[in-house]
Amino acid sequence: MEILIGEKNEKLRGKSLPVKKITQDIWLLAESMSSLMKEKNGAGLSAPQIGMPLRLIVFLFKNKPMALINPEISQSSKETESIEEGCLSLPGTWAMIDRPSKITVKAKTLTGKKIKKNLSGISARIVQHEIDHLDGILFIDRISKKTKK
Repeated sequence: MEILIGEKNEKLRGKSLPVKKITQDIWLLAESMSSLMKEKNGAGLSAPQIGMPLRLIVFLFKNKPMALINPEISQSSKETESIEEGCLSLPGTWAMIDRPSKITVKAKTLTGKKIKKNLSGISARIVQHEIDHLDGILFIDRISKKTKK
């Protein structure tokens, strides 16, 4: 399993499909993604980054990997913060990105349980970054016009 690289990679630019059924294959995919994320010293990874167009992300939550299936942001704070972001699919590229500082995310766990999590700080940022991947958005697409200049 390899991480796809490059802003022009078509597989990174597509919209991912919802996970319809949580099967053993989904469990194994999430486990493999978590291992790869740790191996590459990442804080999050989305299924599209490994060429799987599914709405599945893994991220470090309180230093443990957590998988979210079909995650959706249901609320975002008006308050934003600008923090430098990078991406395993764009090695060596870093930029200051504005994002809401707090979000509420709805998703399913690997056991099929529906959850709703209020996230702030780095967890909120990682989840927003990974959900962007599910919609074919890379963090460099969010660089402000002022920063691009």
